[in-house]
Amino acid sequence: MDIVIQDLRESYEKGTLEIAAVANDPITQFKVWLQGALDAKIKEPNAMTLATSDAQGRPSARVVLLKGVEEEGFVFYTNYESQKGQELLVNPYAALVFNWLDLEQQVRIKGKVEKLSAVASESYFQSRPKGSQIGAWASPQSQIIQDRSILEKNVERLHNKYAGQEKLPCPPHWGGFLVRAEEIEFWQGRSSRLHDRIRYRLQKDKTWVIERLAP
Repeated sequence: MDIVIQDLRESYEKGTLEIAAVANDPITQFKVWLQGALDAKIKEPNAMTLATSDAQGRPSARVVLLKGVEEEGFVFYTNYESQKGQELLVNPYAALVFNWLDLEQQVRIKGKVEKLSAVASESYFQSRPKGSQIGAWASPQSQIIQDRSILEKNVERLHNKYAGQEKLPCPPHWGGFLVRAEEIEFWQGRSSRLHDRIRYRLQKDKTWVIERLAP
């Protein structure tokens, strides 16, 4: 039986969102919602869509994992030579989306992106499981390879090379990015598609203005 995609729909009834009820700053509000996703045992609550664009403005998107929330913004790590890494170095702006369907919530973030320091990147890199550290060295991310055996041989070679070490040096092509949020929107699903949307906008004086948007 063919699936009629246009007839797929849900009625959202799980919550409401009012300006009077949100925190004064979006980072605090994000942490409240993230904790809610953790409490609800959402799978991979830190999974987020990362959208970037190249020098010609052509967009691309993929799902990555949030690895830190700071006063300045949102942290993730990647191979700087990957497609997303190269696009962010050429065009240092990004958008993030968190989608917690079980809670009928979504968070959208836009902002300028900057690289973390080598010290911060190495500190996080060496906190990862050894297999993940080896994987970062073994994979020429986003590059064309002939077959999977190339990766497997790289992994075997690195396991032998670092057999006596649990902490590998951080690859020079690997590290963190910080998305300095300029806009953060919180979306709560409501019935009849009259969803609640509350947006925080960063002003020139570094204060946040809070606005309700039409769904």
